[in-house]
Amino acid sequence: MSKKMPQSTKKFIRREKVRIRRQFLDSKKQKEMIDKLYSDILNKPEAKKEEPKQVKESPKEKQKKEDKAPKVKSKARPVK
Repeated sequence: MSKKMPQSTKKFIRREKVRIRRQFLDSKKQKEMIDKLYSDILNKPEAKKEEPKQVKESPKEKQKKEDKAPKVKSKARPVK
């Protein structure tokens, strides 16, 4: 194994190998299933992490955002 894997993946593989060894008594079948497990995990394409696109704001828009004060809702009850 030349590829480094995260600890969670190593743990998953370890548990799956135990499950395979319990399930199949034939050593050839065990080896075949474990090889399949590794091939499935190592050949799986990794999800690409897309960075969110940042929209540049004009100085006027920045000024408008800064000028707006947060609105405070009063919790007073209406008078009858």
